[in-house]
Amino acid sequence: MALQIGGGGGFRSLMRRKPVDSDRARAEGQQLAKELNILELVAIGVGSTIGAGVYVLVGTVAREHAGPALAVSFLIAGIAAALSAFCYAELASRCPSAGSAYHYSYICIGEGVAWLIGWSLVLEYTLGGSAVARGISPNLALCFGGPDSLPWILARHQLPWFDVIVDPCAAALVLAVTALLCLGIKEVGTLLRL
Repeated sequence: MALQIGGGGGFRSLMRRKPVDSDRARAEGQQLAKELNILELVAIGVGSTIGAGVYVLVGTVAREHAGPALAVSFLIAGIAAALSAFCYAELASRCPSAGSAYHYSYICIGEGVAWLIGWSLVLEYTLGGSAVARGISPNLALCFGGPDSLPWILARHQLPWFDVIVDPCAAALVLAVTALLCLGIKEVGTLLRL
């Protein structure tokens, strides 16, 4: 893959940009296989947008922290989401190939910023997944009869010497979803249809 700005060290290597390669990739036949249909893609999009945070954590935050200001916080979050959507729309029109914030920043700004954004995305997905698992854990405990009714191996434990609460149930949820993702989307879909 040829880069627009030549090699070199230091600052020049951080400013290298990736060319817009959607047309070239199609011509060379380098496309990912399409494994999902429209309904499955819509389900993934709705599921990631309206995740456990909307149903689990909003009530807790409203009760313990925000109170009536929750409506204002939803308004601010909506404005931020709309501005983010405008940014993605502009980037998608400039770079017609499929991609994410990493891909767009690599094309428009450079390799150094793309590297930072890539690791920020890894951190975001890690924290988001753990927060959702942590939010689902108390509701799963209610299925067993209450917060203190989970089996010992899945119950929350406090480590007094670190003043940390460990949630093995949330960790098990994250590991189970990770195992499903490692299997692959097509294989998991086949398993779920059985």
